[in-house]
Amino acid sequence: MLNEMLEKLSNIGGISGCEELVCDAAKQYLEKYCSDVVIKNNNVIGTYGEHTDGRKHVVLDAHIDQIGMTVTYITSDGFIKVGNVGGLDRRLLPSQKVIIHGKRTLLGVVCSTPPHLVSDETKVPEIGDILIDTGLSGEELNEIVKLGDAITFDCKYKELLNGNVTASALDDRCGIAAILYALEQLEGNETKYNVTVLFSAQEELGERGAKIAAYELNPDIAIAVDVSFGYVDGCGHEHEYGKLGGGPMIGVSPSLSRRLSDELIDIANHCKVPYQIEVMSGLTSTNADQFSVNRCGAEASTLSIPLRYMHTSVEVVNIDDVKYTGQLLAEFLKGDIA
Repeated sequence: MLNEMLEKLSNIGGISGCEELVCDAAKQYLEKYCSDVVIKNNNVIGTYGEHTDGRKHVVLDAHIDQIGMTVTYITSDGFIKVGNVGGLDRRLLPSQKVIIHGKRTLLGVVCSTPPHLVSDETKVPEIGDILIDTGLSGEELNEIVKLGDAITFDCKYKELLNGNVTASALDDRCGIAAILYALEQLEGNETKYNVTVLFSAQEELGERGAKIAAYELNPDIAIAVDVSFGYVDGCGHEHEYGKLGGGPMIGVSPSLSRRLSDELIDIANHCKVPYQIEVMSGLTSTNADQFSVNRCGAEASTLSIPLRYMHTSVEVVNIDDVKYTGQLLAEFLKGDIA
């Protein structure tokens, strides 16, 4: 069930500002557990259980948008020029397969110069130099594609070995899947808190969806479920990264609530849920940064799923980490651990 849900969510295109299709899918999943689910400014918001006076209000957040590109120009001979939406790894763009979301979807490939003709193999292409080839002429393209249309990577969800999976939008559809898994674990159980679920828009453009939702929802506690860097051999010291299969990375930072982080650690230890510690020396670059300074501020923490190859077309997570994250969230909301 979890794999199927994550596969469906990851395979739907939804770059920042164009999240409508994936919002509709996420809303359908969330309606299984929450009442009055609404979509506002591409934020999906649902109320879990009954909200009663005197209890603290908790928001569980994961962002719904993904990185991608947008159409900036169509040449007369049928090539598409692009701009980036979010922090693309431009080193990997040449020869990628992409989907252009026009009046109808078009498949294309990012143009690549053969290595025989490259004088400097160390040069990284500027985004303004990127061209996409669909096989159509400029006249044909203009009938289907308009400036500002979204472009996503054509990389579907695949299961790898040892519980690892790959897709182009696991950041942060795996966070959404973890929250939905937590709600599934909670069925039939009372919660200690009033709980609201938020799948927020435009995180990749500066946490914009969380900023407006934080003001509207005004929680006492917020947990941002996102991804962080998973260790890859040769990419630095192992202790600086998360280990795939090692459980969620509980954030510790001067910009977060240490009380809340310690509580999550205590719950994980008590319930024997695997976890890791992620130490950050300042802001977290997640939606937690918005909740912690909203109005009078909320206690905020991060639960990050270790992810390899961030902001590429082949992001990788371990499905057990998604489950562990959901389990820890469910135990936190039940509040059985003093």
